[in-house]
Amino acid sequence: MGVPSGGPAVEPDTATQSVTHRDIRGASAGDTELRDYRAAFAAARVPMALVDLDGRVLAANRALGVLLGVSPERMAGAGGAAALLGLDGDTHAHAAFQEVAGGRRARLRCTRRLARADGGGIRAEITLARTGPGPLLLTVEDVGERDALREQLRHLRMHDPVTRLPNRALFLERLAEAVEQAGVRGTGRIGLCHLDLDGFKAVNDTLGHRVGDELLAAVAHRLKDCAAAGGHLAARLGGDEFALLLRNSTGTGQATGLAESVLAALHAPFDVGGHRLAVSASIGVVEREAAGSTATQLMQAADTTLYWAKADGKARWTLFDPERNEHRMTRQALARTLRQAVDRGEFVLDYQPLVALDTGRLRGVEALVRWEHPHFGRLAPNRFIGLAEEDGSIVPLGRWVLAESCRQARTWQQAHPDRSLVVSVNVAVRQVWDSDLVADVAAILRETGLPPRLLQLELTESAVMGSAGRPLQALHALDEMGVRIAIDDFGTGYSNLAYMSRLPVSALKLDGSFVQGFRSAEHPNPADETIVEALVELAHRLGLTVTAECVESAEQAERLRRIGCDTGQGWHWSRPVAAAAISDLLSA
Repeated sequence: MGVPSGGPAVEPDTATQSVTHRDIRGASAGDTELRDYRAAFAAARVPMALVDLDGRVLAANRALGVLLGVSPERMAGAGGAAALLGLDGDTHAHAAFQEVAGGRRARLRCTRRLARADGGGIRAEITLARTGPGPLLLTVEDVGERDALREQLRHLRMHDPVTRLPNRALFLERLAEAVEQAGVRGTGRIGLCHLDLDGFKAVNDTLGHRVGDELLAAVAHRLKDCAAAGGHLAARLGGDEFALLLRNSTGTGQATGLAESVLAALHAPFDVGGHRLAVSASIGVVEREAAGSTATQLMQAADTTLYWAKADGKARWTLFDPERNEHRMTRQALARTLRQAVDRGEFVLDYQPLVALDTGRLRGVEALVRWEHPHFGRLAPNRFIGLAEEDGSIVPLGRWVLAESCRQARTWQQAHPDRSLVVSVNVAVRQVWDSDLVADVAAILRETGLPPRLLQLELTESAVMGSAGRPLQALHALDEMGVRIAIDDFGTGYSNLAYMSRLPVSALKLDGSFVQGFRSAEHPNPADETIVEALVELAHRLGLTVTAECVESAEQAERLRRIGCDTGQGWHWSRPVAAAAISDLLSA
């Protein structure tokens, strides 16, 4: 397919004007313009040839002869253009040549490897074009050096200068290729280890970036050894983040085994910059069927799993867990829409009875918020209250719960004026700090007409212990207003009754864990009963009432009554129910 070779190589001094004039006799010998054209053609540094409409080389200039190592005269004749353009056996190229020759196409361009007379070869870009009614002009450009330079620049662009490993761009490219090819051949599976160094920032901050770079290079060397053993790809994604790609993974065991080998390889100290440094890594491992996955999805899963490895204690690997990831995705989705959900009115309240243990009569209710999510359905408070406290939406949500609870309590009071039903509402500590809780409570009581004595605010023990400044002032202001203050989940935090005596608290709600020991009548735990009895006695001496939470049986209720608890709350009497069900209880 190359240009015919043979004959002496072109000598620079003898080939300066080597042009074949055969078949150009139609031009006048005295035509100055044609002589100029011939001179320019012969002296041009661009390798060129004139080709007739039948594919014969009419003339070749010196530059083309030098490029191919063949005398220009020897290139003239039948078949020359076919050899240069690779027309033989290529029907598509031959048809394209005929279109150019017939004037139906302006040019033909192709890239081929051409043979030289000395046995070597070059990669060339060949262009055939019409320049007028006469012969066709063929030009040849050696693109080998250009391609080599381009490849060199690509290598520099796609590799990390510090570690010499592939960088993020090249890794993502290889990952995408592996995903695409996994379904064509091999196991059809793919594995990914995403890791970063624990505490690397401290090295940079204390010893400087030079030592930090030396450490990264040393880590990269060990990672490359780990990857090479299984034919895997190691890359530096940036900073102290690295990744290893397992093409055609044989299963989860191979991916986790590679993670184990990395942890073992990094266990030995590094001697860099005159310092002996110990580093560890956290690794997120993803291994799955490649079908249905994309490079982006795999990287997101690996990044998430790396975060889990950090959260689980560092210096370890963690395997991607779809269920755990679903929980995380759900949490993120809830966090994005939580604040808007308050404005859209997606929250509702259920109420759980507080029952007097001595008489069995309904003393009050605890308001419990639920989220009627348009996609996830009804959500309990443990699914979103923590999120609300994190992003501050607990303030508008808490204000709505308080207002709706007081409105409903006022409705019950008006319908049953002989019953003093207390509504108990949970208050997050952030509501005390980030809003004017006292002003909000006063305004809501005023708007609803609910007497302050029928409102009880529940705060957790850890939230009120050590209260000072604004929280303590708020508690005293609410107490002076006539609102009851209760400590929720008592016994799980400080349990400092001496300090409690200095707070304006009127009630304690014992955490349900104390009641759990009362479940078995056959095997009671006397220590549980002794602790609860002591707490109740101390609380009563301080003038506080006591409510036991999570009461599930009549036996538990009876034992708590004997101990002296004032009220109980739990499934033994009722699960949280809608306001209408409480109305029915009041009417019974």
